[in-house]
Parts: sequence; C-alpha cells; structure tokens
Amino acid sequence: MLTGRSLGFIGGGNMAEAIIRGLLAGGVSAADIVVAEPIAGRREFLRERYGVSVSADNAAAAGADVIILAVKPQVHQAVLAGLGTAALTGKLLISIMAGVTAHTIENAAGAPVRVVRVMPNTPALVLAGASALSKGATASDEDLDLTRQMFDLIGSTCVVDEKLMDAVTGLSGSGPAYVFAFIEALSDAGVKNGLPRETASRLAAQTVFGAAKLVLESSEHPAVLREKVTSPGGTTIAGLASLERDGFRGALINAVDAATARSAELGKR
Repeated sequence: MLTGRSLGFIGGGNMAEAIIRGLLAGGVSAADIVVAEPIAGRREFLRERYGVSVSADNAAAAGADVIILAVKPQVHQAVLAGLGTAALTGKLLISIMAGVTAHTIENAAGAPVRVVRVMPNTPALVLAGASALSKGATASDEDLDLTRQMFDLIGSTCVVDEKLMDAVTGLSGSGPAYVFAFIEALSDAGVKNGLPRETASRLAAQTVFGAAKLVLESSEHPAVLREKVTSPGGTTIAGLASLERDGFRGALINAVDAATARSAELGKR
C-alpha cells in the first residue's frame, strides 16, 4: 500500500530520519519522499545521506499524498495554519507529536483531514522502535493499516484507543531515557566495584538488551524470568532486596506518571 504514494515530512529531526531510514529499507523509493526542514545543515544531511528531496518550505511536503507531522507540539498550530486549507483538504496527516489530540489537529488544519496519531520512540533509529497508533474520528481503517505498515518498518507496533496515548508517551515514548539512565547507573556500579569503564558499559548494555530479548521471545512474564535467576540466599536476591529498599519500582512508576501528566499538559496548550 506504500508503493506509489508520495510522503511528505514536515520536520526533519531524529525521529523523521528514523522513519525515512525504515521506509527506504522497506523498499520505498527516495524519489517518493520530501522533507521540509528549516535548518539548512540538516536538510543537506538528509539529502546527501538518504537521497530524499528537501525544502525549507513546508508547502513542498504538504503536496505529498501523505503528510507526516514531525514538529514540536508547541508549533503545530502555526505550521498547519501556514499551509492553508487548500493544501490540506482530503489529506492523511500522520502525527508523531506528543500530547496533541487528533481532534486538535483536525481543528487546527481548518480543512477536512484524516488524522492518525503515532507515538514512536528513539530506538526506531536502529529499526527497533516501539510505536503505538490511534486513529482520529475521520480516519479510516485503511489509513490506520497504511500507517502501521510504515511504522512496522522501524520496529514493532500496536493499536490503542487515543485516550491511552498519554500513557504510551509516558511509558514507551519516554521509556528509553529511563533505560539509558539505568544502563549508565549499572555501568557506574561496575566501575565502583573495580571494572574498567568500557567493560562495565558493554556488560550493562548487553545485559539490558539480552533481558529484553528474553522477555519478548520467551513469552514468559518478567516476574517468572526474574524468579529463574533468583536463588535462595544468593547474590541476585540480595541485589533485588536493596532495590526494593531504595524504592526502585516506585521511582519508575512515578517517572511514567510524571511523563504521562506532562504529555496531557502539552495537549491542552
């Protein structure tokens, strides 16, 4: 369904780049992609690296069959108003903006549009992203399927009700940052106990990667897998007990709560 459709990106940041990389790897032609990006250096990078068309004018991207909104939530109203109703009428708008509802985008467009919201995350840069999708009131199942095809090329996808998108943002959208902080802390702990930094960092990152892969491929609950490496009176239970004393779980839950609340706040602006 992607073949033969032109795709216009408004915004050429890291997430837009990840999507473009996945599209090209999935067989989409660079000739079918145009990126509107205000920063000249970034435009040239995308053109040279991926062979896509670039422009400083958002109207160039708005001329495509499908428009991907990859801008900061705070500027979406100005961007859509600047395009005008004629450019947007009848278009499918795929938004990766945190917190901005489909209804808000429809209103800001000032024209009959179909909106599918997507919350991807930064591992999409290595084609290992987690993306949640929801469709607006006027979007069709075909629109949702087309969007899912796009984001399946950069990782795995799931479909949720739009009311859950703030929670998705707090969990998987912001989640990589929590994991990076965990890897950094795990590496620091290794250094504290005598390991060279390079060795500690590699062990920490591979441990997180392997544990996540085991959860996904074994289909077992994380608690079951945890039990399998927790021997009575052993090292692991001693470490887990320390994490519990320090409020590890509660801290993570609070982080997701805070990010979810912030996403909802952005959507009200």
